Amino acid sequence: MDVEQRLSGKVVIVTGAGQGVGAAAAQRFAEEGAAVVCTDINGGTAARTAAAIEQQGGSAIPVTADVSTAEGNQRMAERAVSAFGGLDVLHANAAIQVMGRLEDTSADDWDRMHATNLRGVFLGIKACLPALRARGGGSIVITASLLGIVGDPDLPAYGAAKGGLRAMCRSLATSLGPENIRVNTICPGDVETPLLQEFFDFQPDPAAARREITDRYPLRRFATPRDVANVAAFLASDEASYLTGIDMVVDGGLLARIY
Repeated sequence: MDVEQRLSGKVVIVTGAGQGVGAAAAQRFAEEGAAVVCTDINGGTAARTAAAIEQQGGSAIPVTADVSTAEGNQRMAERAVSAFGGLDVLHANAAIQVMGRLEDTSADDWDRMHATNLRGVFLGIKACLPALRARGGGSIVITASLLGIVGDPDLPAYGAAKGGLRAMCRSLATSLGPENIRVNTICPGDVETPLLQEFFDFQPDPAAARREITDRYPLRRFATPRDVANVAAFLASDEASYLTGIDMVVDGGLLARIY
């Protein structure tokens, strides 16, 4: 491939690889020379991402797994080792979103969101640690969110889970650092994905809401999945070898504003 390959010889798992940021990250890791385990609860979309990578000369396999379960996470870790001989990077990216203010959020919706967005990352890291240790270290890149730092009245459960990921990142960075395992989060603002469109569809006037929120960004646009994938590839690479326990904010300058 034409792009400089910063991850040549590395094996990467990407969860939520079927669409959006996960699909873009899987593609980006492959461009950097990594073998990619494309994991998604939707086996069809996982296979589509893996096939696209293979068609472009990369190396990838699809894995169908529900990351809210221990079994699903164990399956993806075992497939990485059996297919490619080991594991160097986990990009824990899979997430779901349930809209609604706190008083309108059911306990079942709260539990379902946290099962994937927070518990799923815990289970994924736990399943992957033996393989990362066997390689003598590695990188864990967690997709958190700007909503783990600031609030949205319509996404309290989502924000709570993403804030939990930031706290877990710091704990793991301190405990795993001596083993040469780095742990960092990416905190994107709005990204052009199906989840973002779902948010706008929830608004009384979706088009007006999109214009209003776009204008709040100093760069006057939302992130593309590729924007986030570029940061994930950097954090996974040796160029970020002295970065651990941090939040990499990818927000087009949104947090720089006061009004």
